[in-house]
Amino acid sequence: MNKYPHSTRILVALDCIVFGFDGEELKLLLIKRNFEPEKGKWSLMGGFLEAEEDLEVAANRILYDLTGLKDIYFEEIKTFGKIGRDPVERTISICFFALINIHDHNQDQAKAQNAHWLNLKNRPSLIFDHNQMVDMALEQLRYKAALHPIGFELLPEKFTIPQLQKLYEAIYDTPLDRRNFSRKILSTKLLIDTGEKNQNSTTKKAILYQLDKEKYQSQFNAFHNFMSDAMI
Repeated sequence: MNKYPHSTRILVALDCIVFGFDGEELKLLLIKRNFEPEKGKWSLMGGFLEAEEDLEVAANRILYDLTGLKDIYFEEIKTFGKIGRDPVERTISICFFALINIHDHNQDQAKAQNAHWLNLKNRPSLIFDHNQMVDMALEQLRYKAALHPIGFELLPEKFTIPQLQKLYEAIYDTPLDRRNFSRKILSTKLLIDTGEKNQNSTTKKAILYQLDKEKYQSQFNAFHNFMSDAMI
């Protein structure tokens, strides 16, 4: 028996902006739809909230189905509920963004969802209000990455300072001063020198670092101001 008298069914969806970094460009994991409405067009990965499912559980389920990864970093951005945003049925969507190491995800699992990595800067037009969601997610990513070390979620386990700088340049779509950026990053004490060199470097082999995960967790909400003096 329904305790709340209400005759209208309203669906709750979750839509996810998945960011990745290929070493040069910031990428989006997008779905080429093979079903109506908007069949053949590009969209974000999403799904509907189940009746017995918490929001966080639903988000983790959707991300796992898409990438094969667990314990992915994600955060909620906003709820979109404009009437008519979905032409099929009244649907509100809880939008969130996720950050993954692009090389760790299960490519076969992504292909099964008809998902593809596309450059953020050259992304195609998306269905419904998904373009607005991506713009808002990028704004939130830029805000958070400037203050907190969430950018490390996009990197492999071992990386160089130049690779890290390329990541931040991709996020902010702007060149950064090498010396200022390196000094700022090393001053956080979040990096561990592995004693190894990047053998794939075509120039002078750079030191490989890895994240001090204990300090990362303890300092996650600290304000580091990574971008304060790094921009040219």
